[in-house]
Amino acid sequence: MDSSTYKLYHKDCFDSREHLDAYFSDKDDMVFGEDLLLFPTEQLRKTFALGHIKGEILIDLSIGSIPHHLYSSCEFFKDIIVLKASDRCIMELKRWVNAHTGAFDWSHAAKLHVDTEGNSDELQEKNEKLKSAIHQIVKCDLEKPNITGLIVLPPADCVISAWLLDAVCKEKEDYIRYLSKLCGLLKPGGHLILIGVVDATFFTNKKDRFHIFNYDERFAREAVEGAGFVIDCCQVKERIAVSDLTNYKGIIFIVAHKGL
Repeated sequence: MDSSTYKLYHKDCFDSREHLDAYFSDKDDMVFGEDLLLFPTEQLRKTFALGHIKGEILIDLSIGSIPHHLYSSCEFFKDIIVLKASDRCIMELKRWVNAHTGAFDWSHAAKLHVDTEGNSDELQEKNEKLKSAIHQIVKCDLEKPNITGLIVLPPADCVISAWLLDAVCKEKEDYIRYLSKLCGLLKPGGHLILIGVVDATFFTNKKDRFHIFNYDERFAREAVEGAGFVIDCCQVKERIAVSDLTNYKGIIFIVAHKGL
């Protein structure tokens, strides 16, 4: 398929529930567990365990309706603000936060976190702690000067972005420009945690192929530094999953802080 025909995550009809089922569920045929669930979980636990990334406000800008990467962070921030690109993604996440009928079951991801932390008896507590920490879920548009429109966000101590820039960027200039916007959300010295896929061009959602911006580790490092950050840590995990749903070759995990 010609890559020019791929759909765009933030502009075309993206099925957030189908995305969760295919890439983040505990179904027997879901092969991305080690890449998309376990690796980020382990890296985030290690990162927050160091104790220097904490504060009042964390802002999350991530793909789809995923909350599982926030389990570790809710121990270190009082207020989590989640930004989403579509009403559908907001609705799906709110369904889980408010424990509505039909909500996606994240218990396997919560169990992964508590097992990784060695607190397997705190499963229910971990779920409720994260839900109560998510104080706002707001629609955003990275193209706007103020990405949340009339809503003014307070400066954050930390911004997490998981797989979103991969899906919304078409060119290198987009990636660098959006990183600069993430930098603008942070207090001086605040931290960015960036999770993405390297050497990828598409992912499949409901039988449609969606565009992924193709970049490598070197570009990611240079872009993060060019946006005003100092990199504290960069890890790349080689792909384990065997599937034709997407063609990434690795998962990248970057921790950086905003220059003073």
